[in-house]
Amino acid sequence: MSDAVSTGPPLGRDFFARSVHEIAPELIGAMLLVDGCGGLVVEVEAYDREDPASHAFRGRTVRNASMFGPPGHAYVYRSYGIHWCLNLVCEEEGRPAAALLRALEPTDGIELMERRRATSDLRLLCAGPGRLCEALGVTRDHDGAALDEPPFELRERAEVAEVVRAPRIGITRAADLPWRYLLAGSRYVSRAAPRS
Repeated sequence: MSDAVSTGPPLGRDFFARSVHEIAPELIGAMLLVDGCGGLVVEVEAYDREDPASHAFRGRTVRNASMFGPPGHAYVYRSYGIHWCLNLVCEEEGRPAAALLRALEPTDGIELMERRRATSDLRLLCAGPGRLCEALGVTRDHDGAALDEPPFELRERAEVAEVVRAPRIGITRAADLPWRYLLAGSRYVSRAAPRS
């Protein structure tokens, strides 16, 4: 882990056994690494079981089964048949909710992430859920994996973060809900919050 970035203690499964709407903003500023690659979480979106934009809204399927599993595990799916997306499962088992990781500020394993993404543009390395997964090497193989065990390393933020709320993006249902959380002023987010 980068010596330049201070982090808090590891986030255990108990951290995720609460409402996704409490957890999502608390993830801003946390450190996420996958096999030593990653950085600071700067953008997430919350999805709960009553949300028509959630994969779990119509019930359990083979694809979304991990979202119904115990909290503190990964739910990985392919978006539009192209990009992998990493979600952190929240709330109690059987009550599907998850926080979609939309962007990181890269801090660790940057050279490997640049090779995976075929770019040296640090700002775009992990900006967007598909880019983030490509940079971290996350695939369907990570679906259902515990977030407090290798290859994952997840640590709480070391200092208070200024969090901005905004509508979610890339969806057609319930797109107006302000359930996207961003680190204020970060240049690494996938899309800045609209100006009020």
